[in-house]
Amino acid sequence: MGRRATNGAGSVGQAQARGSLREFGRGSTSRYLSRMGKINRILVANRGEIAVRIIRACRDLDIETVAVYSDVDRESLHVRYATSAYRLGPAPAAESYLRIDRLLEVADEAGADAVHPGYGFLAENGDFARAVIDAGMIFIGPRPDVMESVGDKNRARQIAEAAGAPTVPGSPEPVHDPALASEIAAQLGFPVMLKAVAGGGGKGMRLVHNPEDIESSLRSASSEAESAFGDGRVYIEKAILNPRHVEIQILCDEHGNRIHLGERECSIQRRHQKVIEESPSPVLSDDLRQRMGDAALAIAAEAEYSNAGTVEFLLDANHVFYFIEVNARLQVEHPVTEMVTGIDLVAAQIAVAQGEPLEWSQEDVELTGAAIECRLYAEDPAQGFAPSPGLIEGLRAPGGPGIRDDSALYEGYEVPIYYDPMISKLVAWGPDRATALARMRRALLEYKVVGIATTIPLFQRILEDPAFAAGDFDTGYLDELLKDGALGPAHDRSDETADVASIAAALHTFLREESRAFQIGSGGPSAWKVAGRNASLRNFAK
Repeated sequence: MGRRATNGAGSVGQAQARGSLREFGRGSTSRYLSRMGKINRILVANRGEIAVRIIRACRDLDIETVAVYSDVDRESLHVRYATSAYRLGPAPAAESYLRIDRLLEVADEAGADAVHPGYGFLAENGDFARAVIDAGMIFIGPRPDVMESVGDKNRARQIAEAAGAPTVPGSPEPVHDPALASEIAAQLGFPVMLKAVAGGGGKGMRLVHNPEDIESSLRSASSEAESAFGDGRVYIEKAILNPRHVEIQILCDEHGNRIHLGERECSIQRRHQKVIEESPSPVLSDDLRQRMGDAALAIAAEAEYSNAGTVEFLLDANHVFYFIEVNARLQVEHPVTEMVTGIDLVAAQIAVAQGEPLEWSQEDVELTGAAIECRLYAEDPAQGFAPSPGLIEGLRAPGGPGIRDDSALYEGYEVPIYYDPMISKLVAWGPDRATALARMRRALLEYKVVGIATTIPLFQRILEDPAFAAGDFDTGYLDELLKDGALGPAHDRSDETADVASIAAALHTFLREESRAFQIGSGGPSAWKVAGRNASLRNFAK
């Protein structure tokens, strides 16, 4: 990082004194407005909150957007927000959002001159990126060959080694034979981690503690990888026990300019899937941040990377870091970086994709305050995280200082069963970590979703834990917290708070209006108003 990462309250005033509004990730949008001109209409090849996020950035930049939807997404928010919208096909992703041919047909029919893939689905599919470019459009992301090279976990590790970045010891090539896998694992020393070459989101990963489990673990990891990614290749790494998962956001243009935007702490995970992220990490020193940032940029240079991306590392108990992978796309957790840097990453992606040079040097990047993100899922943590699709009968989103809610929810929306269960990303910013955590606790208390179960109680439980508040956790933290299969004494208190408050308010109003009932017709409220108030209060209290 060119400058120190600051967490003090004074940093906000200093940033504003320099004329740079960094709060809530809006600082750079206006600078882009006068520079756009090549991209006029973007097809957003995604759905849900990330599609809404991209459409909002395009609105800020006066760029038209084309939404796509499956049959169950016809009434989705991203469809309503876009300039135009086109049907892809039936609900299953393989028949809609993963249909490269259909996406290209829509792009041609709609007159799009660029495609933004978001994350998930086809975001890291080199064939899709290549098809977009061959069709004469701009793909908003890295070049297809670069995407494929860093997307192959084995090849990415070779790139990292060539760049001089520390890597986790492991097999040089994918392993198919159980006997060879056992031999490599014995050389590395147990425990070992089996990882899908084309993996992501924790799929195709198995932690193996004993030699007798290698064969079955290799078979199940390969099968899961084949099902999830169409690629069953698996490689072996030495398992780093109780690590922290820390990633570096990079931003690179086509002119050789590369910067990193600090780190994100992603150690709160369930089954290798991130559920809470924050920036900056509570354990990184300025020196460690600088070294990890330098390593990330060296890997980006070796790969000839352009556009936004993330270089991910494991950090052991001695604060030694190891490269694990590159995500060649916008990350789910990008809002926390936007909140602490003031850089709109989607706007930056668009600018880079149309050939603009980066407008920042590394010395311009400074982390101001702290931000934390909770990924809200349509799952019931009290029932083993069972899926909870269904109708949103009521919705109260949180607000107030420092709160951002990236969501595609609205009252009357039907959460489908067919896609990832994440329904919202709740972000809290503060001048320091303690303030950000306090604001997140308040926001979780305000957030109310009626009709489906959500993971709000899980986050309330985590944020009440002294170890989490102290920053004392690793990637095994959440599994340990939930080892008994229950959330413990903490639960979603927003409902009971709302119920108590509404009952008290209803009782107070009822007694007040009853005492004034005899004044009707002599300057008091009308009978219609009294009846209306009581009916409204009864409905709210339900």
